[in-house]
Amino acid sequence: METADVVIVGAGHGGAQCAIALRQNGFTGTITVIGREPEYPYERPPLSKEYFAREKTFDRLYIRPPTFWAEKEVTFRLGTEVTKVDAKAKELTLSNGASLGYGKLVWATGGDPRRLSCGGAELAGVHAVRTREDCDTLMAEIDAGTTNIVVIGGGYIGLEAAAVLSKLKLNVTLLEALPRVLARVAGEELSAFYQQEHRDHGVDLRTGVAVDCLEGDGHRVTGVKLADGEIIPAEAVIVGIGIVPAVAPLIVAGASGANGVDVDEFCRTSLPDVYAIGDCAAFACDYAGGTVMRVESVQNANDMATCVAKAICGDEKPYKAFPWFWSNQYDLRLQTAGINVGFDKTVVRGDVDGRSFSVVYLKEGRVVALDCVNAVKDYVQGRKLVEAGATPDVAALADAGTLLKELL
Repeated sequence: METADVVIVGAGHGGAQCAIALRQNGFTGTITVIGREPEYPYERPPLSKEYFAREKTFDRLYIRPPTFWAEKEVTFRLGTEVTKVDAKAKELTLSNGASLGYGKLVWATGGDPRRLSCGGAELAGVHAVRTREDCDTLMAEIDAGTTNIVVIGGGYIGLEAAAVLSKLKLNVTLLEALPRVLARVAGEELSAFYQQEHRDHGVDLRTGVAVDCLEGDGHRVTGVKLADGEIIPAEAVIVGIGIVPAVAPLIVAGASGANGVDVDEFCRTSLPDVYAIGDCAAFACDYAGGTVMRVESVQNANDMATCVAKAICGDEKPYKAFPWFWSNQYDLRLQTAGINVGFDKTVVRGDVDGRSFSVVYLKEGRVVALDCVNAVKDYVQGRKLVEAGATPDVAALADAGTLLKELL
């Protein structure tokens, strides 16, 4: 049976960064990366932005050129999945029937798009936006004449996709079941702003609506039927309602976890010599008051990967990286610093109508997070307020003429 000193399952941001960081930290053992897709590691965020809008070709999305991995002696098994983990024997069973032994295992699989559970969900023309294949398939349909597209889900993926489709002059309807978009991650002020922006750009954005089923001609989707009976014509549907952590083999093997797989402060699972990083890993987040949660961001995946690589190389330190996020929609650059879990007050500073402002989230007077729209200076200075646990004067915080760095 073939073995590797470190096996990394998942060839996304976290998996790639872990392999890179191992070599950067002097690891000389064998590294094998197992990836479900046929592609070498590439950047995911541009899929629903620049790649989808054809502003970037795929070769510009590679995290490193394919030749880099050979130079660093990192072996890839692409188009392959792990179907079973034997933690006692330190052995993996792969989808092609082969077995692979490991010394250390790093689980970096991310998640699978959450699927609709209603009728018609399996019709052709129903898409996720998670992989290159997802985007290529949808882009080919648009090239073939698809013009009426319904986006289900008002989170960042749905909004980013709607923005690109709107720029392509397509007929876009966005449906969100909750009373507002971004309800799970942002305050009402930011939700209201983005709802208006999308409507101003021609998107038929509807909140508080429930989908009954998808209708089709027996093969392809033709419409989305709402709970009130209305049918919205659709030649394609994009589903952006979150992800399901891809951790089943680990859980079956005995790893602790409910929403993802649980890891400690060193990104270790409950299984010996098995780590988990990125979207699939649930940990007690210092920047969310110790709440156990998964953080779905490139920053989290990369920083967890580096933490694990250093630990494997003998430099074990707790994971305490600062969380940050971003989203591009139209000409709006949203930058988020911190995590707003449990906030009890928001303060808006800047010019909302001028499309340059920040929403500051407070918990018991302490700054816990900021959403900054076209406000880079607020983002850079505001993250220092979060890191310091600052409790600034609210009136000064709301005054856009007062630099945030003056409130430390």
